Amino acid sequence: MNLSFYKLTAAGNDFVLIDNRENIVPENIHSKLAAKLCDRRYSIGGDGLILLEKSSKADFRMRYYNSDGSFASMCGNGGRSIAMFAYKLGIAGKNMKFETDAGLVTAEIKSDTVVKLALYNPKDLALNEEIDVEGNIWTIHSLNTGVPHAVVYVDDIEKVSVQKYGNIIRFHKHFEPAGTNVNFVKVDKDNTILVRTYERGVEGETLACGTGVTASSIISVLLNKVKSPVHVITRGKDNLYVSCKTEGQNISEVYLEGPAVVAFTGEAEV
Repeated sequence: MNLSFYKLTAAGNDFVLIDNRENIVPENIHSKLAAKLCDRRYSIGGDGLILLEKSSKADFRMRYYNSDGSFASMCGNGGRSIAMFAYKLGIAGKNMKFETDAGLVTAEIKSDTVVKLALYNPKDLALNEEIDVEGNIWTIHSLNTGVPHAVVYVDDIEKVSVQKYGNIIRFHKHFEPAGTNVNFVKVDKDNTILVRTYERGVEGETLACGTGVTASSIISVLLNKVKSPVHVITRGKDNLYVSCKTEGQNISEVYLEGPAVVAFTGEAEV
């Protein structure tokens, strides 16, 4: 079977997108297909597979799978990508609403390359927790912005071993059984933070993570390190912007804005 696909990039995250409104890809092969298509050596390659499906309560539904085939309820950069995908295919207009397994998301196409998402309110906030990392006590913060994220502040964003410590924290007993994504954050000047992310499901560092950038920004606002809106520079050197409203530890009106670009289209034999 030949499958038509789009390949999109969003702040360094790259995704394979398929229009699955007619259920050409049955759910029982989603996971296997994601692992196959996202393989960078033998197939298209990507950080994840995104399926656009019909929805009874929104313009469409987003189903997201990591490159290892594991399911995730949401992906911020993937959300901007599917919004651009839907707009390019004429499935939705410049303002749209779509369903995810984490909740309803609205999106606005700001230009040919920029999408702004209005996200649901995050949950499971935990600040200033301490965990043991190789015999040392680390202060860690966490927030679920559709998927769980841990945030660690570092002095040197370039020298931190994202793969080593990201893996340790991702599988740490504190976050069992589901584990967590891990963000290493450096507060920079001019209301800017630098973020590097170890992504669960990819099991390594990606050039950006939308939900991770969002979690890092919100926590930085709550800790009075920056003010909303927050300018974020990712590992891929792209610029993202996160805004939110906070009252104490209550978080609302969360927005994520940044690039989403079609890289190429094609057909894959599966």
